[in-house]
Amino acid sequence: MDVTIRCRENGPLVVTGPVRIIDHQGRAFTLPPGKDNVALCRCGQSKTRPFCDGSHRECGFAAAELADGE
Repeated sequence: MDVTIRCRENGPLVVTGPVRIIDHQGRAFTLPPGKDNVALCRCGQSKTRPFCDGSHRECGFAAAELADGE
């Protein structure tokens, strides 16, 4: 299975597929068991960084990047 990263409008990056998330010292974060997706914080306000906790809804984070269409 390929890894897919989806940019949620005004929300997190949602990663689907087999992935490891490594901190700046090379240690792996524990991913939620049994989940096919992991949401990574983009707003910087999450108390569970690098994972999203929904704080983007309260802090007014706005990001709606679009890929070049064909």
